[in-house]
Amino acid sequence: MTPRNPARFADSRREDRRRTFPALQPLDGQEFASSWWGNAWVEALEDTALDRARLVRGRAYAGRGHVDAITVTPGRVMAYVHGSRPRPYRTEIRLRTLTDEDWDDFLAAAASRPDHIAALLDKDVPHALATVADLLPTPGDLIPDCSCPDDGYPCKHAAALCYQTARLLDNDPFVLFLMRGRGEREILADLSHRNATRSAAERSGAATGTAVPTVPASEAFASRPLPPLPPPFAPPAHPGRPPAYPHTPGAPDPLALDLLATEAAARAHSLLTTGTDPVAQLTQWQDAVRLAAAHPGSGLTASTRALYRELAAATDHTPTDLARAVAAWRQGGLAALAVLEEPWDPPAGPFDRARPALIAADFPHFRPWRNHLSTGSLQLRFGRDGVWYGYESDPDREDWWPRGTPDADPVGALTALLDR
Repeated sequence: MTPRNPARFADSRREDRRRTFPALQPLDGQEFASSWWGNAWVEALEDTALDRARLVRGRAYAGRGHVDAITVTPGRVMAYVHGSRPRPYRTEIRLRTLTDEDWDDFLAAAASRPDHIAALLDKDVPHALATVADLLPTPGDLIPDCSCPDDGYPCKHAAALCYQTARLLDNDPFVLFLMRGRGEREILADLSHRNATRSAAERSGAATGTAVPTVPASEAFASRPLPPLPPPFAPPAHPGRPPAYPHTPGAPDPLALDLLATEAAARAHSLLTTGTDPVAQLTQWQDAVRLAAAHPGSGLTASTRALYRELAAATDHTPTDLARAVAAWRQGGLAALAVLEEPWDPPAGPFDRARPALIAADFPHFRPWRNHLSTGSLQLRFGRDGVWYGYESDPDREDWWPRGTPDADPVGALTALLDR
């Protein structure tokens, strides 16, 4: 239906899609968010950050009230943030808006259940709704921009704005919906229309008293040839993504939940497509190494460092043991891990021919020990799979770490090690 006053309708829509919040009061040692969606926003910021020190300073700026009024529009959060100079910096956080199809999925899911509508009216976001259209940001979804000269990602001013925005989301989840593209009045009007349409259809069906179609039992149980079963659905190309898990007091660790869900999806996908479980034969230690190796490099984020500590403690190893084993796994999987941990005596053959080959290539100083050929800082290890694996150590320290690309030729493995 066309609105009676299109200009007034357009003005109302523009107002609904732009909200400005006055500067928030300073915090006194409190958390910036207590709701699960507010904490998800904070985690997306912290998992994106490349410098933890800037996060700490941004958190302090936000706590001391350095962030002025915050303006939220679709795809953008903007505020002026006071730093060390007299003039504040113009700071923005950008994120992707949802498509019309995403919004249609979200609103249809919300309107299908009265408890979802009631939760939204009560400023609460059911977990099931948040996953329908990827409402919550993920690491890398938040793009900071600031007029300050700091090239950090994010700078402390953008971090401060993110932390203060979490407080807005905590109080009103419709701020998150506005960031994703739609205002509160627009969403509630759409839900009201969908709910009214649904109720009218239910009343119409009840009023007509349409009879439920039936089939005589003798016909249903009569013997007859059955049609062939339809072909099975094609398996998906990749395992599905797990939902975003909240980080709330007393709840399970969201990183652990994410790992469990991701693992279950990957193993189910492998069983569906190959009929085998890729990790069924691994020991607890081997599986811990595999899990850590699948995670981004250690030391980048607090969550990754915590993962290494917990996996190492659970398997009676040190984080350094785990990091060395992860380097081996990334070098060549289970076979490379065995090379790291299991010295052995190879039979005569390829191992005995390795030293003459190295000498011919002008590498004469390797000394043998079991399946190792070593110098003061370089080492080649011969695996039971007939492949050579490169290792490095600081000179004369015997602190060997897997490096380079494995090769069936010892000269090739050494060349790959030296070319790093």
